[in-house]
Amino acid sequence: MGSFSIWHWLIVLVIVLVVFGTKKLRNIGSDLGGAVKNFKEAVREEEKTPKLEASADRQPIEGEVKDKTHG
Repeated sequence: MGSFSIWHWLIVLVIVLVVFGTKKLRNIGSDLGGAVKNFKEAVREEEKTPKLEASADRQPIEGEVKDKTHG
């Protein structure tokens, strides 16, 4: 089986346009673009926020740990 030529891709594009229509494809494209934009903004915000570090005034919580594998 060989690779697809440009004519194969054009036929697929025409079929997709007929099935979905240009308005629906435009809506899908704008939704996808908005999602990518929101993702990039979230990544930038994550890089700006400082990571939480363990402070010296916090004490560990002490408690009894029961081993459930025995008994």
